[in-house]
Amino acid sequence: METLQIGRAKLTWLSGGVNFLDGGAMFGVVPKALWSKKYPVNDKNQIELRTDPILLQVDGQNFLIDSGMGNGKLTAKQIRNFGVKEESYLESSLGELGLSVKDIDAILMTHLHFDHACGLTKPTENGYEPVFPGTPIYASSTEWHEMKNPNIRSVNTYWEMNWKPIAEYVETYEREFEVVPGLKMIHTGGHSDGHGIIIFEDGDDCFIHMADIMPTQAHQNKLWALAYDDYPVTSVHEKEKWMALGYEKQAWYTFYHDAYYRAVKVDTNGDRIDVVERKRYSYES
Repeated sequence: METLQIGRAKLTWLSGGVNFLDGGAMFGVVPKALWSKKYPVNDKNQIELRTDPILLQVDGQNFLIDSGMGNGKLTAKQIRNFGVKEESYLESSLGELGLSVKDIDAILMTHLHFDHACGLTKPTENGYEPVFPGTPIYASSTEWHEMKNPNIRSVNTYWEMNWKPIAEYVETYEREFEVVPGLKMIHTGGHSDGHGIIIFEDGDDCFIHMADIMPTQAHQNKLWALAYDDYPVTSVHEKEKWMALGYEKQAWYTFYHDAYYRAVKVDTNGDRIDVVERKRYSYES
């Protein structure tokens, strides 16, 4: 597992699953001739995307950023349509670090689409139950409302089995929420109406987790929005805002979806000055 120390925060990428989605959908109106130079694509026009939660350890507490693909929850049709090649190994990943789900102090949800929220619950003989019983789950109030009341577009990604079993543990925020000193969740909208990002600042050290308004390192261009975005113009403006701050602070940008890079650090011009590459194994295509 890859790790990164940023100030007093330690980040470790866990194994949350992998799927393959249409590259055109992931890059919206950007021509394939441009985006394919920055991110590998297969002969079916699909790109590989991880769904790997980040274990964030700071001030003696263990937080998770998002929850992975989950296990045993997808139908055969969903597995095919979403290109799922691997489900989550979240609990065994924690076990390798000497931790269990009971050691997680809170879960920081950037948003609640299925590929981020399926890991919150697991199937039982009588339905579904929380994977992290009693653990606070933070999300924006807008996102939580959307999760429970999906519209005609979002109904296919907000699922009852992902929210009903954990409803009593959800704690919402409006515009901004400071989890511990320097660690903030900030509502941006864009990818979904309630989408949020996560920022950590500790002196000169900083990371910005842009979640799905910059799901991979190849989406650094502020104009490159996803076809999946419900509010793409908002995504562009929010990306512009937070990229400007990150360039000024020479921040690390961390990723949940990128199959090749866990994080990249930029200078004041936005050029990369450091990277954390994802280890790839012989069994992977």
